[in-house]
Amino acid sequence: MWGTSSEDGRALRCEAERVVNEVAQGLRTLDDGTTWFSAPSPVGRQAVLQQVAGYAMQAHITAADGREGVARSGVKPTANPSVMICMDPPRYGFAAFPADEHVKAFRVLVSVFSVAETRRRQTYCKGSCGHTWHNLPPR
Repeated sequence: MWGTSSEDGRALRCEAERVVNEVAQGLRTLDDGTTWFSAPSPVGRQAVLQQVAGYAMQAHITAADGREGVARSGVKPTANPSVMICMDPPRYGFAAFPADEHVKAFRVLVSVFSVAETRRRQTYCKGSCGHTWHNLPPR
């Protein structure tokens, strides 16, 4: 379990950044990412959900990205996280979900982020990307 100290919080944020981007780039499966996400406390999972929602916002996800991501996530399209991410504009209040919804929210967020980031890597960053998180080495 992750504690609540600022050092633990920084470690969790760094680990989340790596895991989420590995899933987005196909270097780690969504199931592996979900297993990693399940380990922290509910407070830690809320922090990760806020972080990944921020990534999704920065990736400028679209409703189409939301629909494609939900289809990849394995979460029902009628589940709260699926409905929220497919709205136009998407809603990002995933950290406020009860603990029993965290895994579904994570799967949806990471899947949608993966769709949007793949699009961005293939368009905006193609051939000249200096973003370290777009150039992760294979595991």
